[in-house]
Amino acid sequence: PPRRDRRSGPARPVGDDPREGRVRLPPWLRVRMPGGEGYGDLKGLVSELKLHTVCQEANCPNMGECWNERELTIMILGDVCTRSCGFCDVKTGRPPVLDEDEPRRVAEALARLDLRHAVITSVDRDELEDCGAGIWAETIRRVRESCPDMTLEVLIPDLKGSVELIDLVLDAKPHVLAHNLETVPRLHLTVRPQADYERSLSVLRRAHERGALAKTGIMVGLGETREEVEAVLADCAEAGVDIVTIGQYLRPSKRHLKVERFVPPEEFEELAAAGRALGLRHVEAGPLVRSSYRAGAQARRLGG
Repeated sequence: PPRRDRRSGPARPVGDDPREGRVRLPPWLRVRMPGGEGYGDLKGLVSELKLHTVCQEANCPNMGECWNERELTIMILGDVCTRSCGFCDVKTGRPPVLDEDEPRRVAEALARLDLRHAVITSVDRDELEDCGAGIWAETIRRVRESCPDMTLEVLIPDLKGSVELIDLVLDAKPHVLAHNLETVPRLHLTVRPQADYERSLSVLRRAHERGALAKTGIMVGLGETREEVEAVLADCAEAGVDIVTIGQYLRPSKRHLKVERFVPPEEFEELAAAGRALGLRHVEAGPLVRSSYRAGAQARRLGG
């Protein structure tokens, strides 16, 4: 995610320094500092409730817009992931504990926040027998009980492709079930070494089969070709995916994968048109689009 220069406002990748000969971000990736009355109110509540939001941790460029719309993304199951993806800045290792009281606290916190739409995501917990699916299901049930007027989107791990575990989450009835493919098949081993493209597609296919809105997201700028991205969109359409988000990859730190190309806005528009032509119900594409961007509007538009 970009880091903001507080003196001038533009966003730039971590480690971007013209003295080192690195390319600065193009103008279409510059963002304003978040602000607004709704943003300030929600920021205060998030701080008071000690919630862990992906919006803040990832320094998301859309945080001001989303929070003013009373939409945010929180993370459950801790902040240590058992996987080590080349694009992600979450800590990797063996998570220390499993917090079985987390579903109750998350539901109570979201009820106080009075949101229109919330996204819940999590780290991978491959060390657990159920990969965390039980906590996921209980969290969804409690949130839907405490926030009956709020739409709920869950961005889940692949749960090792277990249909039984995927169904456990779906049985709790989230409005939207999302799982990100992240990149094209050729780059999977580099970008997501412990994941599998076909396994991820199977998660989305199962969500569609069970009647949930199925959603996925991919990044561009990692070295993929236009043809490869369009092939992924075709796979999504075949699997019954309803919503696809496409955004520019930005390097979190020098330890992460390099940006191979900054994709101009007009190419995102072309990809969105290609996805719609393939039969996808909604494609959200743009340089600053992230998987949760305008998530509430998408769910409402498609009847989630």
